[in-house]
Amino acid sequence: MLYSFLVHFFGPLISLFNGRQIVANKVDLPEGNYVLVAPHRTWMDPIFLALAVYPKKLGFMAKEELFKGKFANYFLRKLNAFPVNRKNPGPSVIKKPVTMLKKTDLSTIIFPSGSRYSSKLKGGAVMIAKMAGVPLVPAVYQGPLFFKDLFKRQRRKVAIGKPIYIDRKMKLTEENLAQVEQELQTAFDALDKQLDPTYHYVVPKKTKKDELI
Repeated sequence: MLYSFLVHFFGPLISLFNGRQIVANKVDLPEGNYVLVAPHRTWMDPIFLALAVYPKKLGFMAKEELFKGKFANYFLRKLNAFPVNRKNPGPSVIKKPVTMLKKTDLSTIIFPSGSRYSSKLKGGAVMIAKMAGVPLVPAVYQGPLFFKDLFKRQRRKVAIGKPIYIDRKMKLTEENLAQVEQELQTAFDALDKQLDPTYHYVVPKKTKKDELI
């Protein structure tokens, strides 16, 4: 209920200041659950990606420190978030999203670089998709990277790629993971060019305000 309320409240509110979000290729979203994967470029891109695929709802992981307060814990969980220890993630970082994908109607969003301060892809999203039996759906976000820039009328744009299906029999060897990761990177590059042939994202210097994984 809270998830849908915030989508219908904040979506139009953001559009009032920034203009309506452009979403390309939404028709390529598969039926059922999936793992939405995207380069992590701003703390706001989980919001804009969630708005782009709505009415499909997403669950997501966030660092456990954000769940300390009672209100924050209640609020985040109502938004389908679950806590993860970023320094020592453990098996829950895989088990929780796999269980969610299998037993609920929620898809999940994963940033395979792990942080917006890195461009190197990791294999967690591939493992989760394989174990849950759902496809990977590549997506990219272009637009304001800071909250203040939303008021400069720089349009928010999201492009969604075709699903990538993982063979359940595929072994998660380094070679196979590298092959899927390259497929994802190729999809990201193509989607970026579709939205803007001149677009180039510069990885920022790390700060102490990296809130989301």
